[in-house]
Amino acid sequence: MDLSRLKPAEGSTKTNKRLGRGQGSGRGGTSGKGHKGQKAISGYNRKRGFEGGQMPLARRLPKFGFTNPTRVEYKGINLDSIQELAKAKNLSVIDPAVLRANGLIAKNDLLKVLGRGEVTGALQVSAHAFSATAKAAIESKGGKAEVIAIVAPKA
Repeated sequence: MDLSRLKPAEGSTKTNKRLGRGQGSGRGGTSGKGHKGQKAISGYNRKRGFEGGQMPLARRLPKFGFTNPTRVEYKGINLDSIQELAKAKNLSVIDPAVLRANGLIAKNDLLKVLGRGEVTGALQVSAHAFSATAKAAIESKGGKAEVIAIVAPKA
């Protein structure tokens, strides 16, 4: 078998009509576009979502909801993940740099520590936010929950 001789199966491909190429093309006059009408006119281009004049779906459906422009999006990490990392790497200080180095958060993520799981030893945890249960769990074991100030991006 020679790859340079591969062809589509017989009858599986068709060539498009070359419209508007004059009388000698065999499609003279209206060029295969029928008589008049919007689609027969030169430069016709249907808009995305156009439904033939019927009210488009995007306009038939109601608008709803609200997007808060000042929302702060946090990446949540639970206590069980932090404890597992601290135990595996023998750490007592956990901060965003440590979590980033171990692939738990991305470069620009804001970190929020959530309360699922338990802490077994005294950990010093730095994050941008803490849930009430997470903060209580860390401090009950003699650890420290330190809040990092969020630096707003320059506009």
